[in-house]
Amino acid sequence: MSATSGTKAIIAALIANAGNAVTKFVAFALTASSSMLAEAVHSVADSGNQLLLLVGGRKARRAATPQHPFGYGRERYIYAFIVSIILFSLGGLFALYEAWHKWAHPEPITGPWWWVPLLVLGVAILLEVYSFRTAIVEANAIRGQASWKEFIRRARAPELPVVLLEDLGALVGLVFALLGVGLTLLTHDGRWDAAGTAMIGVLLVVIAVILAQETKSLLLGESATRADLAAIEAAILAGPEVERIIHMKTLHLGPEELLVAAKIAVGHDQTAEQIARGIDAVEQRVRSKVPIARVIYLEPDLFRTRPAAANTTSRPPLR
Repeated sequence: MSATSGTKAIIAALIANAGNAVTKFVAFALTASSSMLAEAVHSVADSGNQLLLLVGGRKARRAATPQHPFGYGRERYIYAFIVSIILFSLGGLFALYEAWHKWAHPEPITGPWWWVPLLVLGVAILLEVYSFRTAIVEANAIRGQASWKEFIRRARAPELPVVLLEDLGALVGLVFALLGVGLTLLTHDGRWDAAGTAMIGVLLVVIAVILAQETKSLLLGESATRADLAAIEAAILAGPEVERIIHMKTLHLGPEELLVAAKIAVGHDQTAEQIARGIDAVEQRVRSKVPIARVIYLEPDLFRTRPAAANTTSRPPLR
């Protein structure tokens, strides 16, 4: 996933959420519907989240410095984690509080503007469908054969999973709001409005917790994907320079930057010059197969005993 992939989905979501926020606040002002207020705050939170993702992507492109020699790629993970906190607090908890308040003091939706929430929710659903479709198209271009659950859990770039979950939550939340408003209009019982608001709050809290768990894992540092690990191992062992991989560790410094550190077994009769040329050749093969492997440290050693570790990769010894 390139540094710019996901940007189209973020911008589409930002446009949809900003427009939805304005119309929902207008609908709340005209009807005092708690579902509309919860949805309006939800849209404001989502708009702020998309801005944070864009800022994080921009900051992550800064060049490495002596203080941060591996660059700023993880800025994108930090901002995605902040998004989950905002979604939990500003979106979920506010909706739950508003639902509790409305349940204690229910008010029916009356007056000449009773139809406005239905119109606003219908337009909001159309905008969110556009945003969600844009995110799905971008995700389909990179997820391959992985299921949607696997894509969300294994993606090393946080933007598309965040937008996908936000858009899904927004669509389901709009259905909850439509249900609460519709039943309130039919029954003149404001508790249905409160129930719809509560369902929106629970939904946002659940999505925020999922996002927090996934971005926390990225912040702690995840290894290369299985496909990239297999490609790196194959590239290291593809030539005559390396007898086997004694052990290897990988770490994502950012979504598009991978650190590879490996201890490799070389022939006992090789000179220092031969080993150095061999390491250069191995690095070229690895980068050609996995371009995001930008930082590579290879430590040559002699293979003395068979390690018990499961991550030892070998091929028949050189003759």
